[in-house]
Amino acid sequence: MEHFNTIMGTEIETAKIFLKNGLVIGIPTETVYGLAGNALDEDAVLKIFTAKNRPHFDPLIVHTHSIAGIERYTTDIPANARLLMERFMPGALTLLLKKKLSIPDLVTSGLETVAIRIPDHPLTLKLLQELPFPLAAPSANPFGYISPTTAQHVFAQLHGKIPYILDGGPTTVGVESTIVGFEGEEAVVYRLGGIAVEAIEAVIGKVRVEVNTGSNPKTPGMLKSHYAPMKELIFNDPARLDELRKSHRNTGIIAFDELLPGFNPDHQEVLSPLRDLGEAAKHLFAAMRKLDASNADVIYAIQFPDSGLGRAINDRLQRASVK
Repeated sequence: MEHFNTIMGTEIETAKIFLKNGLVIGIPTETVYGLAGNALDEDAVLKIFTAKNRPHFDPLIVHTHSIAGIERYTTDIPANARLLMERFMPGALTLLLKKKLSIPDLVTSGLETVAIRIPDHPLTLKLLQELPFPLAAPSANPFGYISPTTAQHVFAQLHGKIPYILDGGPTTVGVESTIVGFEGEEAVVYRLGGIAVEAIEAVIGKVRVEVNTGSNPKTPGMLKSHYAPMKELIFNDPARLDELRKSHRNTGIIAFDELLPGFNPDHQEVLSPLRDLGEAAKHLFAAMRKLDASNADVIYAIQFPDSGLGRAINDRLQRASVK
């Protein structure tokens, strides 16, 4: 694999040059940072899999700049999909739609559907508007590890593997996009994410939630073990929490609005003192990274309220706890 002197910057022209030359780069979105390459170029897409050490059976999300861009690469768009596009795009929503032949099978893992979205980040939207192709872009991290929410996170994990990281500052949502597909007329949420199920149902009515935990996913981000730190992460296990408290083991804590008693406060990450699930989602991955880099022996995460973005936070923590 080619070795690069990875640089970070804010120059869209530099990003365009690398992408047009078939290379992959880090890009900012409102959800997490992506590892982007030309979605129509199989060689570029292969570079994404190589840099991430990602299984080829895990499909990628395609990013474009407009609803017209989505129409260019998909077909048979359901009426409810159009309603969601008009309400939530650009934004943290990915739609699973029937793909046109221009999208390589490598992007979709051989499936007839493609996951596609319009990211809500000014730098990346401008970049997409100036490119003659869409970008395939999973999260910019080694496969299975915590997703990056700053350019520095990307650099720490992928320096030497990519030439450039477009630095758009910290992400504003902090968890991946919600993925919605359609089975006939029925809308199905396949991945919980930055748009709450309740918000989707307010637009199109009741949806089915089918969050996969298998090893052969139909959409991106559905593998059972995912988003995981290197250290053991224990999620919502009160008995284990009591054991950790009594053992005085060096434990990192991911909490919602207040410190947990009986543990070192310096090793606790309180995600939102105001109990704001949006703020908690924004800080989740950064907190996981901080504790993973600390001298804590193990990480314990509490369960968040199971509504709104709390469902997406719990989903990520559950997957991070699977080994």
